[in-house]
Amino acid sequence: PLCAANIDNEWIPSCPTHLKPVVGIKFDTLQQGISFYENYARLSGFNTHLYSTKKRKSDGKISLKYCVCNKEGFRETPRLQSNCKKKRPITRMGCNARITLKLINDQDNYIIFSFHEGHTHPLTTPNSSHHTK
Repeated sequence: PLCAANIDNEWIPSCPTHLKPVVGIKFDTLQQGISFYENYARLSGFNTHLYSTKKRKSDGKISLKYCVCNKEGFRETPRLQSNCKKKRPITRMGCNARITLKLINDQDNYIIFSFHEGHTHPLTTPNSSHHTK
C-alpha cells in the first residue's frame, strides 16, 4: 500500500473505500466485525490485536470490543534483570489506530462505533508484507 503522512504526522493507509471501516457499518456478529478490521489491516500494511472488552452486567454479553494496531501503547519499562542476555526490540510506538465495535441494544448485532485510521509509524509495503504476522 502507498501511504501519505497528513498534517498531524500520522500515516494514513491507502485502501479501497469499500474495504475501509466507516462508523455505522453493521455486522451480524462480533467476529464478523473483528474479521472485517483484520482484513482491512492486512491490506493496509499493519497488524492488529484485540485490546479490551466491556461486558454488560445484566447478561454478560460483550457490549464494546476494541481492536487496535499492534504498535498501540508503550511497553512497560522492564525491571533490571542480571541474567537477561538479550534485549527485546521496541515494538510499541504509541499508535492510536483503532476500531470500537458496539453491541446494538435491541438486536444482537454490532456496529462500528468509532474508528481512528491514523498511525504514528510507517506501514509495511507490499514487498515487505511477508514479514508481518
